[in-house]
Amino acid sequence: MLIFKIFRSDEWADLRANGETQGAPIDIADGYVHFSTAEQAQETADKHFAGVEDLFLLGVETDPLGDDLKWEVSRGDALFPHLYRNLKLADVAWAQPLPLVDGRHEFPAGLL
Repeated sequence: MLIFKIFRSDEWADLRANGETQGAPIDIADGYVHFSTAEQAQETADKHFAGVEDLFLLGVETDPLGDDLKWEVSRGDALFPHLYRNLKLADVAWAQPLPLVDGRHEFPAGLL
């Protein structure tokens, strides 16, 4: 199963340069890397990244994350995937820009 991480361009550049990251500032503060499922990704973008340009969407397969990935109740009592270790560049299956189009982020066709 693919889960998704939204990064600002500097956060994505940091991951590529260093090979791993603790995540965005909110991830570091919370002690885990926040992810969303395909069904949760648009709401995450709308709530936490409204109007933000130069974002990247990362797709990460859950199986290789093993026991470091926990599904925990969060927004709206839904289960969200949280990674309790650094995110490694090798964990990223793919990444692509997440453009802002007419005030809303446009996700890849077929994702949502």
